[in-house]
Amino acid sequence: MKIFVTRKIPESGIQLLRKYHTVKVYSKDTVIPRKDLLQGVRWADALLCLLTDKIDKTIINANPKLKVISNYAVGYDNIDVKYATTKKIPVTNTPGVLTDAVAEHTIALLMSVARRIPESDTFTKKKKYKGWEPMLFLGTQLKGKTLGIIGSGRIGAGVAERAVRGMGMNVMYSDIKRNIPFEKKYKAKYAPITRILKNADFVSLHVPLLPSTRHLIGKKEFNMMKKTAYLINTSRGPVIDEKALVSALRTKRIAGAALDVFEFEPKLVKGLEKLDNVILTPHTASATIETRSAMSDIAAQNIITILQKKKAKFTVNTEVYGGYKNGKEIF
Repeated sequence: MKIFVTRKIPESGIQLLRKYHTVKVYSKDTVIPRKDLLQGVRWADALLCLLTDKIDKTIINANPKLKVISNYAVGYDNIDVKYATTKKIPVTNTPGVLTDAVAEHTIALLMSVARRIPESDTFTKKKKYKGWEPMLFLGTQLKGKTLGIIGSGRIGAGVAERAVRGMGMNVMYSDIKRNIPFEKKYKAKYAPITRILKNADFVSLHVPLLPSTRHLIGKKEFNMMKKTAYLINTSRGPVIDEKALVSALRTKRIAGAALDVFEFEPKLVKGLEKLDNVILTPHTASATIETRSAMSDIAAQNIITILQKKKAKFTVNTEVYGGYKNGKEIF
């Protein structure tokens, strides 16, 4: 079979695929242009794509014989899963392996914005440091503070574990339903988002991008938050209305924010990059050697399993298994 990979990923997954199939990797280390994506899909039996690739109806229709779409990410809002399902094409992802990396990055952002580390670093490197001062870069201590976690899945739980056990923070959380094991393990209090926004010292977002979560945090929500509060986002950019965020930061409606994802990624909303009270990282929360290599392996194994006419463990549209395609039963 022929596998098309839309961008260079850690070699372990590529080598795994090459043990069984013919593999073509897009030659340039950049987001693949639409025309090249179409060409690659037409050539392939299976597609290994990235979250930066928009896999819509046009791409899916480009090859009626496409057998699997393997996304090198946990989220899959870049893929028209519903349409792929109508075509009986399994869509897979890479969950679980990036939990620790993203949770660690979230805590790193939280600590950095609370203790004003990037500001301090720039100040010192510019040789502005002339000696100890009692009021220089005063930050916020974490012990005893309240962390509001919105979304209590794997990553939300990983953040709670590090915040509670590592830094002595208190946790409130919100989700579509109560998570009793989460509550017991981290002594967390369940509350609606409005109560979290009004009471938390830090708010950390860990929700998927859905119609219901787009602009989950906007002007109305910023007005509920404490002026001393900080917002952290390592989920998906459009969960925050970034124009409202810029306004909230500029007017000191909230104390600060730290973002690893952006509403119009990779573009930033005007003015965001000029603010001192925001930390920005380039969607690198899962960027560890261990995690990205494991993601590569899982994305490859998903393809291998499905091409062997077996059900891949990490399939997001499991309803495709069983039934018929082109008059032939699949799996």
